[in-house]
Amino acid sequence: MNEAPRAMPGALSPAAQAGAPLDIAGGSDGDNDSPWPDLVIIDGGRGQLTAAQETLTGLGIIDVPLIAIAKGADRDAGVETFFLPGRDPFKLKPRDPVLYFVERLRDEAHRFAVGSHRIRRRRDLREAGLQEIPGIGPTRKRALLHHFGTLKAIERAAPADLAKVPGISAETARKIYDFFHERAG
Repeated sequence: MNEAPRAMPGALSPAAQAGAPLDIAGGSDGDNDSPWPDLVIIDGGRGQLTAAQETLTGLGIIDVPLIAIAKGADRDAGVETFFLPGRDPFKLKPRDPVLYFVERLRDEAHRFAVGSHRIRRRRDLREAGLQEIPGIGPTRKRALLHHFGTLKAIERAAPADLAKVPGISAETARKIYDFFHERAG
């Protein structure tokens, strides 16, 4: 099975963002050379299903099965409604093993999406934090990231190494070093 791609809301058109997150299940079963998943499970209702259909159709992808799963009115697990293109919505019995399996898939997708979002947000906040240092604007931030590759490498760098970056003076290098080490200590 191929590793499932993640659909990021910011990577989709505004209309398709209603369909985010798209949880993609499946992959190649060995007999199928298609690059597309066997099934796309959409976390949401009819609106999200329609948005996903429109997005995929716009990309020329028309042969991937879609299903949308929405929680009940009170957001209660066990009363999910299933939406398939061209069919009436339906529900499974509360103790149906398939329902339990789908709930677990959804919960894992949520856990994964929330965890990915937290990591991304933490990184974005830390990178934005570079600009809090007096004398560091977008140009020097880019130069530092280009030279060191990662924010973690910038944090670990000695002042002498920081000063080797074009546009970073010894004084600015000391400010950068102090910024990371005064907060950590």
